[in-house]
Amino acid sequence: MNPSPREIAKEIVTTLQRAGFTAFWVGGCVRDFLLGREPQDFDIATDAKPEQVEKLFRKTIPVGKKFGVIIVVENGMQFQVATFRAEADYQDGRRPEKIEFANAEADALRRDFTVNGLFYDPLTQKIHDWVGGEKDLRAKIIRTIGKPEERFGEDHLRMLRAVRFAAQLNFEIEPQTFTAIQQLASKIKIISAERIRDELLKLFCPPHAGRGLVLLRDSGLLEHVLPELAATISCEQSPDFHPEGSVFNHICLMLEKLPPDAIELLPWAVLLHDIAKPVTAEKDLATGKIHFYGHEKVGAEMAEAILQRLKFPNKQTEEIVEAVRHHMQFKDVKLMRKATLRRLLMRETFPLELELHKLDCLGSSGNLEHFNFLVEQAEELKQQPQIHPPLLTGNDLIELGVKPGKELGALLHEIRERQLADELKTPDDARAWVKKMI
Repeated sequence: MNPSPREIAKEIVTTLQRAGFTAFWVGGCVRDFLLGREPQDFDIATDAKPEQVEKLFRKTIPVGKKFGVIIVVENGMQFQVATFRAEADYQDGRRPEKIEFANAEADALRRDFTVNGLFYDPLTQKIHDWVGGEKDLRAKIIRTIGKPEERFGEDHLRMLRAVRFAAQLNFEIEPQTFTAIQQLASKIKIISAERIRDELLKLFCPPHAGRGLVLLRDSGLLEHVLPELAATISCEQSPDFHPEGSVFNHICLMLEKLPPDAIELLPWAVLLHDIAKPVTAEKDLATGKIHFYGHEKVGAEMAEAILQRLKFPNKQTEEIVEAVRHHMQFKDVKLMRKATLRRLLMRETFPLELELHKLDCLGSSGNLEHFNFLVEQAEELKQQPQIHPPLLTGNDLIELGVKPGKELGALLHEIRERQLADELKTPDDARAWVKKMI
């Protein structure tokens, strides 16, 4: 049996200590270990210099050698081994201009939050705490190491990380730390879109996505990272359709109901499905009802712009945009012709759209009638694999005497419609129908 990441991380520390160096597990893995969670990654800090680390291990990657960071590869897994260091002269709100190799305590003091500043020796099972991290872990508090203004001034992304950790761990953000985030929130715009995207992806994961969005709003960061979403806070909806209130409340409720195994892109489909409601809102003076005509089409355009701004991969952008564009179709599924319904069921993005529709219902009326209907129809369609490939191709029609052009395209479309409506069931049926038409 292959060794676990924890066993390999312990062995790396053993190798460093046998060679006469100090070495510890550090950061998030220690935090998660003490919270009773299985760490996803194990990072190691040591007083060994990068060159010394490289000599001790068979396979290494000098990913950040000038910063003292070496990746050690064992059993196909990567472990970050970093030399204790102190940092100074942050110029761009992201990275230090000066780095000096230092001792373990100095290395702890340069880190972001107390709960991430703990060091652990897996051989002696001893915790080294120079920053008060154990106390804050017990109290469930996110607090910067040192003055929050200084920590956030060094790397503005730490403000977003504070919100993410608070949501992820179900902790509170210490008042001074939270006040500093509110005062400095606009500086998050200096950070690259890719780094912001990566933090938001972690923030909007179940089961903490709903609280993550609320913390993002309360911290003042939302209006700078997703201003279009901030506009939903004051966007009211008609209570007969949306007893939950504003569009923002609706989105929060949907995020809270995300399943643990949610499709990867589902949180983003939820966040963006009603993104255009603030710009399409119209109030009927006679009835008092609020309408959002065409918000799904405008929303698809806005969603695409937002996802491109955050540097999402093109394929993911396309799938989320499709879910936004089609989400209003689901209220009419019981009225659709069989062919139209089957086209919907056969869309590549249907699984994402279906889950979005379910959450849309759970975050408002709670009525899952259309969802259950679609689940039944999708299951029924699975039992008819012959429906998926078209009965005839363009070449088949040419062989029957149809000339290439508009007529051929129209005939192909009509054959497909009749196939999906169960009016044509075999290629021979389709050929016979074409012969009649021509």
